[in-house]
Amino acid sequence: MTSQELAQRNDENTVATQPSPAPAPTAGTTALMQWAQEADLAYQMAQKLAATSFVPQSLRGKPGDITAAILAGAELGLKPMATLKSIDVIQGTPALRAHAMRAVVQQQGHQLELVESTEERCVMRGRRKDSETWQQVEWTTGRAAKLGLLGKSEWKKQPQTMLVARATGELCRLIASDALHGMPYVAEELGGTTTADVLPAQAPLSVAQLTAPAPAPAPAVDDYRVELGGNGDWDTAADDSTDWTPEEDAA
Repeated sequence: MTSQELAQRNDENTVATQPSPAPAPTAGTTALMQWAQEADLAYQMAQKLAATSFVPQSLRGKPGDITAAILAGAELGLKPMATLKSIDVIQGTPALRAHAMRAVVQQQGHQLELVESTEERCVMRGRRKDSETWQQVEWTTGRAAKLGLLGKSEWKKQPQTMLVARATGELCRLIASDALHGMPYVAEELGGTTTADVLPAQAPLSVAQLTAPAPAPAPAVDDYRVELGGNGDWDTAADDSTDWTPEEDAA
């Protein structure tokens, strides 16, 4: 075998043993990697913000929840600091405040208009940016009374604001549910308040309380709702909303 033939065979063996090039990442993989990098940066930011007064009480000291809020806000077009002033976590569910929901919908080009606002009645209307048809919703204290809302503290203190919040949530879901990305309810609907409640610290249980027999179970009630606080108020967050189901309410 000549030296030329030997060199050619060595070249063929080298080519045969070279590994195949790795497949190019798909668009989905690239987007996921980019999201993971954004999540890591958001978590680093959340760790620094967790103990500050800029973070609402429901998120304070919880960098993981703050990270999730920042990422969710980014999908809605909100910047991090705006997100922390716009999202409340009510019983583990993130929800936009009414003013933030209006901003998100209007940012998408949809129109909202406050027609009437008093302590007894709120009328709002809106339409999608590609539609000529206006949709109108109305919330009154009579409607709120049917849901047992008027006995709650915020409804007693500022009924006009709460009526606007309820009308906001219903109207935004009606004309622009696609703009809300999994946060279709305003915080005022889920919690019945305009700010998150701070629960008082509980005293430690005594030995007698720990060893006391369990109380007898309460009789079954034929109602899917859950009574809150033992004061006769029901969790009727959005019973009267057009797309609220009993299963969601019970959750």
